Amino acid sequence: MIAFDLNKIRKPYFGYEEIAKIRGISLASAKVAASRYTKQGLLLRLKKNLYVLREVWEAASQEEKFRLANLGQSPSYISLLTALDHYEISTQVQQDFLESISVRRTKEFQLNGTVFRVDA
Repeated sequence: MIAFDLNKIRKPYFGYEEIAKIRGISLASAKVAASRYTKQGLLLRLKKNLYVLREVWEAASQEEKFRLANLGQSPSYISLLTALDHYEISTQVQQDFLESISVRRTKEFQLNGTVFRVDA
């Protein structure tokens, strides 16, 4: 039932507001629900108030994952090594690793087995 309701969200990523609207609950309840859905494995948390459905993540192309990685810290840009790997130019093979460059602090997080690193 819950997963069916969440599938009504047509965006690749969303926040508490969308959960509250779809479920017909308050914003405070949506925050608690998002935490519970994450623990149950229905949602993946990119950062505070930014979630993606697990099945959307698993079906995402590499380009879509690049876009989602950019949301983890903005502004940021795909690193040269990640771009070279994407176009199969580099001999250094990266599996489940996306690196971005940013002017802000270095940050690393893991999402469903994929490591995202944003270097300053």
